[in-house]
Amino acid sequence: MATKLLKEFTVEEVAQHSKEGNVWIIVDAKVYDLSRFANMHPGGAAVLYADSIAGKDATQAFFGLHRQEVLYRPQYARLQIGTVKGEKSIIKPLAADEVSQVPYAEPSWLSKGFSSPYYTDSHRRFQKAVRNFVMEVVYPDAQQCEENGKRISQDVVDKISEMNITAMRLGPGKHLKGRTLMGGVITPEEFDHFHELIVNFELARCGTRGYMDGLLAGGIIGLPPVLNFGSPELQAKVVPEVLDGKKFICLAISEAFAGSDVSGLQTVAKKEGDEWVITGTKKWITNGTFADYFTVACKTENGFTVILVPRSDELSTKPIKTAYSSTAGTAFVSFDKVRVPVANTLGREGKGMQVILSNFNHERWMIASMSLRMQRLVVEECMLWAQQRKVFGKSLHAQPVIRAKLAAMMARVEAAQNWLENITHQMNNMSYNEQSDKLAGPIALLKQFITRTGRETAEDATQVFGGRAITKTGMGRLIENVRGSLNAAPALH
Repeated sequence: MATKLLKEFTVEEVAQHSKEGNVWIIVDAKVYDLSRFANMHPGGAAVLYADSIAGKDATQAFFGLHRQEVLYRPQYARLQIGTVKGEKSIIKPLAADEVSQVPYAEPSWLSKGFSSPYYTDSHRRFQKAVRNFVMEVVYPDAQQCEENGKRISQDVVDKISEMNITAMRLGPGKHLKGRTLMGGVITPEEFDHFHELIVNFELARCGTRGYMDGLLAGGIIGLPPVLNFGSPELQAKVVPEVLDGKKFICLAISEAFAGSDVSGLQTVAKKEGDEWVITGTKKWITNGTFADYFTVACKTENGFTVILVPRSDELSTKPIKTAYSSTAGTAFVSFDKVRVPVANTLGREGKGMQVILSNFNHERWMIASMSLRMQRLVVEECMLWAQQRKVFGKSLHAQPVIRAKLAAMMARVEAAQNWLENITHQMNNMSYNEQSDKLAGPIALLKQFITRTGRETAEDATQVFGGRAITKTGMGRLIENVRGSLNAAPALH
């Protein structure tokens, strides 16, 4: 496609176009013809005909209401007819893999001039590759699915599987052997929990709370019991199917009558010959609506047992409407005398509580990492908005109460980052069993701390953005979207 030729106009020439049916404006040294667009303007045509807008430099007014990205959407970019003679645009879009320059929007190790004992050149190469991939492939799908509620597109599943992102989200281990990670940027042998942390951080930058769970989070918590406790035959069949994006799996523990009381589960599995017969229900199961496999906690004669259950005619799922997008696939699951081979038992019969509780560690660490990254998104948005928004003749950040809120947000994310990285370092130096023994308490406390500070950050951001913070579109849409995920830890299983 040929590049559009843009003319240069003087400020005086732009000023001549300031009447109804003939409106030009200047935004960041660019000239836009809004004459035909006026009646389609979401805020109404009258706003564009105002004396402070039509024919004048509307940069301040524009950024008081809109996000920068609006200028680069095709339907709006084509309204640009030229530039202002002698002036240069100072607002540039970030490249897909570029690091934000907003203070505290990124972890310090990504900021120029800062060092870290945890991250190497391998992590830096990896982070750049993952960010570029997420912004080009995942982000557009995330925005669309978050809005329409449809599950993650299979095309995106295929691409993240090709990069082995799902496999990497399970952490380092034997499941990575022989796989090419991010097109060969790193090898399976050098992959560690900090690489995994980077994956979680970059995915969370999409800022779409429902889609983040819909991005196969059910598999991230449903497959580890198969990897760690399943028979070699079961692993050989199920693990490749899931990691290659051919089949989907979820963790089914929570029940309507038990809630977070794992010991109160009522779903029953009775042994008949070489089969389990399972009866009961599960609720709030992430990815359950489209899962092919269910990692299910059951009551058995000898105690709690975890069983891998394939979807069948006797297993039904029904969507549950939640506070966030249905793209997460949250389901109510019913087991009506479902028959499953005893060979599908994960771990020893009656020792299911060990399987369940050890699996919680990695899940909680994942939730904490993604919640923290979303908090940094909120900090970034609040910093940008406080610079853009003018009140009482000054920028919003000139108000002491706003600066205090911003400072509190920054302190919280930095404290959480340091604790998270310390825990991640311990994970790198412990076996799975050692993590289960030594890190259960610290990880639980970390998750509690990050989700609690998330609520505080969400409340502060709501005060900074005002009414925009509860609006699903416009400047405050990201704040509105992530508020739910920061106000409480999601029910993933």
